[in-house]
Amino acid sequence: MKPSKDISRLIEIMAALRVPKTGCPWDVEQNFSTIAPYTIEEAYEVADAIARGDFEDLREELGDLLLQVVYHAQMAEEIGEFAFGDVVEAITTKMIRRHPHVFGDEKARSAGMAKGMWEKIKAEEKAEKRNARVARGLDPEDHGKGYLDSVPVALPALTRALKLQEKAARVGFDWSEAAPILDKIEEEIGELREALAGGDTGPIKDEFGDMLFALVNLGRHLKLDSEAALSGTNEKFRSRFHYVEQALAASDSSLEKATLEEMEALWQQAKGAK
Repeated sequence: MKPSKDISRLIEIMAALRVPKTGCPWDVEQNFSTIAPYTIEEAYEVADAIARGDFEDLREELGDLLLQVVYHAQMAEEIGEFAFGDVVEAITTKMIRRHPHVFGDEKARSAGMAKGMWEKIKAEEKAEKRNARVARGLDPEDHGKGYLDSVPVALPALTRALKLQEKAARVGFDWSEAAPILDKIEEEIGELREALAGGDTGPIKDEFGDMLFALVNLGRHLKLDSEAALSGTNEKFRSRFHYVEQALAASDSSLEKATLEEMEALWQQAKGAK
C-alpha cells in the first residue's frame, strides 16, 4: 500500500489496521474510551506546533489529529453507527446552515449575519437533536437536564470554568464589571487562609478551587484567556529556570549542588535579562 493525498487511502489504512487476524494487535484492542486520551493529546500537540510557529511540525500534527477522527469513525462503522463520510456530511451541513449570510439565498446574504442569528440557529439545532433522541427512545437531554450540563466535562478545568461562566452570563448570571471580582478573589483567599489554618485537606482543596474559578472569571472580564495566560507564564518559568541551570553549569555547579539562595540570585538575574 502506497501513501496518498487522498483521504480514502487513510481510511483504507485504518480499516486494515483494525482487521482482527491480519491487522495490528494494538489497534484491534482499542475502543472509544482508550483512544479518547490520544485524541486530546494530539489536539494539544497541534496547538503546540502553532505556538512554536513550526509549520512542518504542524502539518504532521494535523495528520495525527486527522487520524484520530478516522480512527473513531472506523470503530463507529464497525458497530454500525456511522462512517467517516457521515462525519464529513454532518460538519458540512452544520457549516452551511450556520452561515446563511455566505451560503444562503440572496435575501439571507444581503441581510448579513444579524445579531443573535448564530445562537438562534444553534438553538434550532439543539431542538432538532432533542426531538431525534426522543424518536430513538432516549433521554431528550444528551448531557443531562441542567442548563450548564452541555459544557463538556472532559475540557481542561480552566477552559471548562470559562465555558461555564460564559454560558451562565448569557442568562444574566454575571458580574457587571471586573472590579467586584477582585473583591471576590480576596474573599476566596481569606477563606483559603481559614481552611489552611484548619488543616483539613478537603476544605483546602475546595477553597483553592474556588479561588482558581474566581481568577478565571476575572480573566474573562479582562478579555484574557486563562489557559493562554497560564501557558505564557509556564513558558516564562521554564525559560528563566533554564537560565539558572545554564548559569550554574557555566560556574561548574549544578541544580543539585546549588543552594536555594544561589538559585534565587540567578533567578533574579534571569528576570532582569528577559
